[in-house]
Amino acid sequence: MMSNLNARDNVSTQKYKSPTRGKATILALGKAFPSQLVPQDCLVEGYIRDTKCDDLAIKEKLERLCKTTTVKTRYTVMCKDVLEKYPELATEGSPTITQRLEVANPAVIAMAKEASLACIKDWGRPVEEITHVVYVSSSEIRLPGGDLYLATELGLRSDVNRVMLYFLGCYGGVTGLRVAKDIAENNPGSRVLLTTSETTILGFRPPNKARPYDLVGAALFGDGAAAVIVGAHPREDLENPFMELSFAAQQFLPGTQSVIDGRISEEGINFKLGRDLPEKIEHNIEEFCKKLMGKANNNNNPNLSYNDLFWAVHPGGPAILKRLEGTLGLRTEKLECSRRALMDFGNVSSNTIFYVLEYMRDELKRKSEEDNEEWGLALAFGPGITFEGILLRNLH
Repeated sequence: MMSNLNARDNVSTQKYKSPTRGKATILALGKAFPSQLVPQDCLVEGYIRDTKCDDLAIKEKLERLCKTTTVKTRYTVMCKDVLEKYPELATEGSPTITQRLEVANPAVIAMAKEASLACIKDWGRPVEEITHVVYVSSSEIRLPGGDLYLATELGLRSDVNRVMLYFLGCYGGVTGLRVAKDIAENNPGSRVLLTTSETTILGFRPPNKARPYDLVGAALFGDGAAAVIVGAHPREDLENPFMELSFAAQQFLPGTQSVIDGRISEEGINFKLGRDLPEKIEHNIEEFCKKLMGKANNNNNPNLSYNDLFWAVHPGGPAILKRLEGTLGLRTEKLECSRRALMDFGNVSSNTIFYVLEYMRDELKRKSEEDNEEWGLALAFGPGITFEGILLRNLH
């Protein structure tokens, strides 16, 4: 069912900067996707056909949205076989939460397993050395949760410590990094497997003029999984850290709970997205970034500017990236990795920050020592409105 992109070969002799003593580092990365690849050029016809929509105005609006998202390709669990088995998923008003979960629960674990295996291969160490699992998803509902199923599928030790982070939305990946950082730095010798996995199957439904955000979701979101291994005190010649997690912070904007609103119903998940979301982020992001940058400035870098950093920003949509770029005065190339991830995969909720980080890792490796930025920021935004950020240190 799953299609995995090749993980990089693990090279134990790779040179890297010395990590700060006691700080958590990212040691490996992996990703996985469903087998159904959807070119954006083909999405409108397929969506209109599958939902039996005959409203020309809706079709034209979706065509416009698909162009403005800048997405080129996405992967989805939803496919012909799913709709043939559960045709009611494309019927307005059908109580289908049970059917959706029958598809979503196994799908997210299958993707999570494949991404984790790719990450473990990239790491190059035995699976028995994983001491903790942090599992992130907004796409499944069950007890026990996906963390236990994932640990079982991977053959982890029965005494592995597990943490579930459910229904955080787009900032969940960076939250997972913050939690993994805390675990790694406070448990000597620990190795934390952080895995995120998402599918849009819970939110798939026919278009309805009363729910305009459904079309935004159809034009923007995709499915997939990602995984990283986090640990402090990397073992020389055995592990290859490429990013240090220097400082992490979270902040919510009071009074913005309704700007991103998601509710579970008998028909799946219903989302409402406020038009003022990009504006809310724009007006508050600079203060948050300065808070994170202050920690780098305390490390003998008093004159760092925004363009002295590398930027790994969750691409919630092109409008958010454009406003962030304008507010901070960033050069266009600073958000290239975010735009590339959005173009190649769409917004894959909590996973997307790791696709950005993989592109960023490759870009930083290509740069000369003179041109390579040492400090950077990982940022994500989601329901709350919640800001999640990490000050990163490049170890290449």
